[in-house]
Amino acid sequence: MPEHKSHDLTETIGETGVRFEKKPVKDLGGKTAAGLYSAWITLDNPGQFNSYTTAMIKEVILNFRRASNCRDVVAVVFTGSGDRAFCSGGNTKEYAEYYAGDPEEYRQYMRLFNDMVTSILRCDKPVICRVNGMRIAGGQEIGMACDFSVASDLARFGQAGPRHGSVADGGSTDFLPLYVGVEQAMYSCTLCEPWSAYKAERLGLIIQAVPVLEVDGRFIPNPTVITDRWVENGRIVYGEFKTGEEAAAGKEILKSGQVDLSPLDEAVERICAQVLETFPGCMIKTVESVRKHKLAHWDKNHETNRAWLALNMMTEGKAGFTAFNQGSKEVGREVNFARLRRLLAEGERWSDALIEKVMPWSK
Repeated sequence: MPEHKSHDLTETIGETGVRFEKKPVKDLGGKTAAGLYSAWITLDNPGQFNSYTTAMIKEVILNFRRASNCRDVVAVVFTGSGDRAFCSGGNTKEYAEYYAGDPEEYRQYMRLFNDMVTSILRCDKPVICRVNGMRIAGGQEIGMACDFSVASDLARFGQAGPRHGSVADGGSTDFLPLYVGVEQAMYSCTLCEPWSAYKAERLGLIIQAVPVLEVDGRFIPNPTVITDRWVENGRIVYGEFKTGEEAAAGKEILKSGQVDLSPLDEAVERICAQVLETFPGCMIKTVESVRKHKLAHWDKNHETNRAWLALNMMTEGKAGFTAFNQGSKEVGREVNFARLRRLLAEGERWSDALIEKVMPWSK
């Protein structure tokens, strides 16, 4: 047989922060399919909730290209290290200390970010998002670019932009209305309240929320979330977070157990097995046809969004990321929004002096 040509852009991949691994695929009967694999791309920055740095973004792009070109790969699994986070979005320390106040640098960064989202949407293999923990902000956006999502039921989903000086224009304003409808998307993107994995499943954002908390030798649903009833006083509450004494009791149960992600892995492996047992050409053409709905919005908007996000780093972006990076649990990590609005209404112009006046530690 003739030797295969390489279609990778580079032969060397090895920046820290992202791992690439091929794992054997099993069929639906549990038998290993010899010579066939799933490609696992893992964000490996658990100390910062798997937030992506500039270097990591480049690595993700290269690894999706690499997975696309692996002839023996059936599906791609995109995930994060540990059990606390799939991805919390962009690295706010890098944002605050390098990109804040420098729109041209951030504009170049957003070119890379946009290419990362596109590399997922254009992958030549079906992509499964293994949501091992929180999927927030930019993490939510790269997760929605995937074709399937299966989550730990301890995961949280949501946006952070308007509370931290940004906008969910890296994919959420394009993708989220397609998943959950305009009203729910509006609520999530603007008010930034997190959703439980069960609410995400109910609204159609993910395929399945998988219990991963083991207590007394058995797996139980997330005890901090309402999972045993659908309607209360005429309102759907299934998937909502518990409050008051119920929430406190749930947190105590959470502390008494241990997290085991093996049920999540089994759910991911089952999707890989289902993909395995299809015609490869028909499978990827179907995937590409369904992706067109996301791409129609993404391709129309991401370049102009990039320009606006870059300019925003001179004002609200600079303020929001500075507050988050330099703030603390004691003083807070968000600006004084009422003071900011009042100062702007009084005619004060954006400046470093204005930004300092609205920092959480400013009196």
